Amino acid sequence: MLVLRNSCCSNQKEELVSLKKKMPRILAIDYGQKRTGIAVTDELQIIASGLTTVATETLFSFLKDYFKKENVLKVLVGEPKQMDGSPSQSAAMISEFVLQFQKLFPDIPVIRVDERFTSKMAFQTMIDSGLTKKQRQNKALIDEISATILLQDYLTRKMI
Repeated sequence: MLVLRNSCCSNQKEELVSLKKKMPRILAIDYGQKRTGIAVTDELQIIASGLTTVATETLFSFLKDYFKKENVLKVLVGEPKQMDGSPSQSAAMISEFVLQFQKLFPDIPVIRVDERFTSKMAFQTMIDSGLTKKQRQNKALIDEISATILLQDYLTRKMI
């Protein structure tokens, strides 16, 4: 009888581990002409972490590989706006990216989120973290931190 309980418990543990692996993440994209910052949540969708920055020309290849490995519930894409709320100069380029994304990944919803001030907030985060001037010049890091800020802001608003 004791052996049955142990096997029962180990099966339940295996199922929990399997379930945890399948829990979906949320991905955030700070799309740029040259580089794209990417951030992702943990499986419980509580914490946003920077994932990487990729060359924009290789973004779809990166995403295809990532989606094969990870279960993604939705993707947030930064929506650049002017101070008055009107679209910025890069809005058309990002809208084109979103259309291509939706064609390639029709089962993954895209949510557009206001990205005003994320680059400035990312730079300030780098200063507050004690990075040197040379380290702060790393634009790829700024893009990754910007995506993380987009995602964390979304998560915070979702919890309210």
